[in-house]
Amino acid sequence: MPLVDSHCHFDFDAFAPDRAEVWKRCISRGVNTLVIPGVSIPQWRHLFALVKTQPGWFGAVGVHPWWVKDLAIAPAQLSRAVVERVERERSGIENRCVAVGECGLDANIETPMEQQIAVFEAQLDAANTVSLPVLVHCVRAHNEVIRALKNSRPKKGGVIHAFSGSREIAETYIELGFYLGVGGTITYERAAKTRGTVASVSLERLLLESDAPDMPHAGRQGQRNSPEYLPSLAETLAALRGESVDAVIAQTEKNARSLFAL
Repeated sequence: MPLVDSHCHFDFDAFAPDRAEVWKRCISRGVNTLVIPGVSIPQWRHLFALVKTQPGWFGAVGVHPWWVKDLAIAPAQLSRAVVERVERERSGIENRCVAVGECGLDANIETPMEQQIAVFEAQLDAANTVSLPVLVHCVRAHNEVIRALKNSRPKKGGVIHAFSGSREIAETYIELGFYLGVGGTITYERAAKTRGTVASVSLERLLLESDAPDMPHAGRQGQRNSPEYLPSLAETLAALRGESVDAVIAQTEKNARSLFAL
């Protein structure tokens, strides 16, 4: 059954030596669609040049919290830049731009939270202007992210990338119209809270994601992660939920295609 990797940095240099070979292995294992996030303004051009080379690749426009420190324009200008790039990518025969992001908040980096929030909110405003969902990065900042989402509620919802947290937090995001991105974290037995959450919330609000080349699965620590491993992630999620792998793959694919209008 077809699998959608809803968050994969397949444009990163880690895949430069063998990207074509990795993609062949993905196809052979049923992974036929990737959503590749934007992380910085200079990256957007390369990203969309890449996604246009394969029918199953789609991109997003955004500035990741890690790249906020390098941002040379004000938040209001960034919002306009996001809108302009989205409209540019949607003006051609094929629309390969399906989201705004990766954007959000990260309490583990030195960039001041106030600066991160301003850049995040600018991208939420842009997402509403262009009517696209949002790919949200959140590290130790659930309260701040939830506050921002309530202040500038995305009309098309989005996904909380690499969700890690309690059932209560998960339900708050779901009430705001968001899906939860399920990745390699659930393959680690020590991640009991997150494993319990993804086992109990509605399957209709979950997406599968690799976050490759990061977020390797248990047993692959220190190795490059890859979208080709998504089937084993589906197996882990199915086992946690006590459901069939086919049911998990079918519903998460349906979720991704609905959210991103694929």
